[in-house]
Amino acid sequence: MSDQLQKFMFDAAPVRGEYVSLNATWRAVLERHDYPAPVRNLLGEMMAAAALLTANVKFDGALILQLHGDGPVSMVVVECNADLTMRATAKYSGEIPEDATLKSMLDVNGRASFAITLDPRVEQPGQQPYQGVVPLSDEHGPLPDMASVLEHYMHHSEQLDTRLWLAADEDHAVGMLLQKLPGHGGTAGSGAERAPEEDEDTWDRVCHLGNTLKRDEMLSTDRETMLHRLFWEETVRVFDPLPTAFRCTCSRDRVSNMLRTLGEAEVMSVFDERPSLEVACEFCRQTYHFDKVDAAQLFTQQSHAAPAGQH
Repeated sequence: MSDQLQKFMFDAAPVRGEYVSLNATWRAVLERHDYPAPVRNLLGEMMAAAALLTANVKFDGALILQLHGDGPVSMVVVECNADLTMRATAKYSGEIPEDATLKSMLDVNGRASFAITLDPRVEQPGQQPYQGVVPLSDEHGPLPDMASVLEHYMHHSEQLDTRLWLAADEDHAVGMLLQKLPGHGGTAGSGAERAPEEDEDTWDRVCHLGNTLKRDEMLSTDRETMLHRLFWEETVRVFDPLPTAFRCTCSRDRVSNMLRTLGEAEVMSVFDERPSLEVACEFCRQTYHFDKVDAAQLFTQQSHAAPAGQH
């Protein structure tokens, strides 16, 4: 199975869909980390979801999905850029049982949250990244899985009817999204007017078809076969697939800027105990080394920098 995202539209109603399969992209993450199976599968599902959501947003920047937990898993982060290059990481402590649930991993005390951030590549003056946050529960109690959390978020933050199906194992991370577009009626492919109830019927029907998806089937079946198997009775327009890839955006400059924010005293105090400072990227495990001279230059350069507005 290739690393691609496939967009499609239903002619019978304003409903769009996407199907993504991450293989080399996903394995590039796992080559750099060793996660217990429940954490690994959750991270893979979030990577598939990030690709699906990014492809829906007309935005030059990064879409970031974050889970912040109060259980053994403290954080899960996936970052997906507009060109569908991605990176991901998770933080956990202790033993994670094979049968761990979303609640037992992240929401033990009911204080966990899920956030989506849109971080522009080039910030305009006064512009702040957009962020929406929801808890991992709704009025009925704890949400059972990542797809439910995302549907809850889309309903409350975006007011869009959205359904997701996600699955991941040690080789693949896959996902499908269906979304009902705003507005009723319109024109079907034949040119005939549609009634709003026809749109609703189509939405209900394709969601019902989506609900027949099984995790093992998603992980073992290629994208084209899966879409044909699900929607062979529907008139579906399929667009050119989009490639995905793993890419980390860390750099020595970014690490240097992070060290500057810690302050000179804290950074230089490290050298009281060791000859060098090492900073490893949490996403790709690239390690950046700074000796005492390197570290001192970070703050010398800072003090000699021109004031804002001068060149």
